[in-house]
Amino acid sequence: MTPGSPGPRRIVLVRHAETVDNAARVWQGHKDTALSEVGRAQVAAAAPHLAAYDPALIVSSDLQRAASTADAIAGLTGVGVRLDSRLREVHVGEWQGMHADDVREQYPDLVAALDRGEDPPRGVTGETRAEVAVRAGAVLREVARELLPGETAVVVAHGVSARVAASDLVGLAQDVSDAVFRGLDNCHWIELVEAGKSFSELTRWRISGWNLGPWNV
Repeated sequence: MTPGSPGPRRIVLVRHAETVDNAARVWQGHKDTALSEVGRAQVAAAAPHLAAYDPALIVSSDLQRAASTADAIAGLTGVGVRLDSRLREVHVGEWQGMHADDVREQYPDLVAALDRGEDPPRGVTGETRAEVAVRAGAVLREVARELLPGETAVVVAHGVSARVAASDLVGLAQDVSDAVFRGLDNCHWIELVEAGKSFSELTRWRISGWNLGPWNV
């Protein structure tokens, strides 16, 4: 960055706060679940840090667990929230509303395939990781095109949709991303920055922070 330049464009990709189903270890997918008491405390702790990015744009999944997280950030910035259903969590088909232990017991072959790093449809009738990457990644690319130099967008999504969208934007293969990065904790975020190298004017989106939270930013 040269002196006096506005700085890089930035996307901060947030996972929603804890829900009652997260706490109960229930598969949610597109199930519209409210935040838990812990989740509301997480939002209160994280929102000032996210507002400090001074976002020019806030975009969120339309599921209430993401939208309410985004609303708390918006309330500190004065920036309205734009809802986009393409940021929804992976659809988990027959697993929606099931306890994690029941899923592992009743669908051992499918769970084993996921454990091996394969990408079958979740819950038999749900989505693959690749399908989520297409829809959620498209949102990030559209957001990136809207940003002016030096501007930041905050995007609120879900554990899987946030991770695969970030990987899609930077051009990282999803199986490599799965192998290298841990999942996002509730109300934690990925920081993506458009940056170049010192010898080149060409830029690309890069991961500058992963699983950031109020205590490690």
